[in-house]
Amino acid sequence: MCCAASEGNQKNNWPIIDFAVLLAFHKPYGVLSQFTPDGSPNRTLTDFGFPKGVYPIGRLDADSEGLLLLSDEPDLNDRLLNPRHAHRRTYWVQVERIPNRESLQKMERGLVIQGDKTLPCQARLLDPQPEIPPRDPPIRVRKNVPDCWLELELIEGRNRQVRRMTAAIGHPTLRLIRVRIGTLAIEHLTSGHWRALESDERELIFA
Repeated sequence: MCCAASEGNQKNNWPIIDFAVLLAFHKPYGVLSQFTPDGSPNRTLTDFGFPKGVYPIGRLDADSEGLLLLSDEPDLNDRLLNPRHAHRRTYWVQVERIPNRESLQKMERGLVIQGDKTLPCQARLLDPQPEIPPRDPPIRVRKNVPDCWLELELIEGRNRQVRRMTAAIGHPTLRLIRVRIGTLAIEHLTSGHWRALESDERELIFA
């Protein structure tokens, strides 16, 4: 999956270009974003047949689902994860009860979590509500307590940030799915499956 620059480019002392492997994976619930076990009953990335030499760019907690990138290109970590690049990541979050606009605006302005204020983000109630296949195991259900799906777009990724943010406004997270990185969407990639990205799709992760 690599390609070198043409001989003509080499004669002009241009660098040889290696096109790195870049994979999109729909991480299921209960899977660690790493290849080594951590002593928990959670599965690891070794269960999914990835090619040798790739590693996850960023992470999703074991109890979160959705789009995870894997690559053998070290520079992607900084380009995609450093908040100074304002790189967007979009999540669908199922929460208890239905937040009002004031609560969503609190998240958008930033919340103090563990002593530090989160960067501004975008938050909205999804309308219409998405139809998402149930999770295995299912989420907890509280009788007579409604739930709803929100969309959050962040440019930073602190430890369990989305869950801490929704808890801070009084709406605990029941389920969390990362649906986009940049403008690359997880659609048509079913849970537990991965595929290599085409060159035009690679551009979408930076858009």
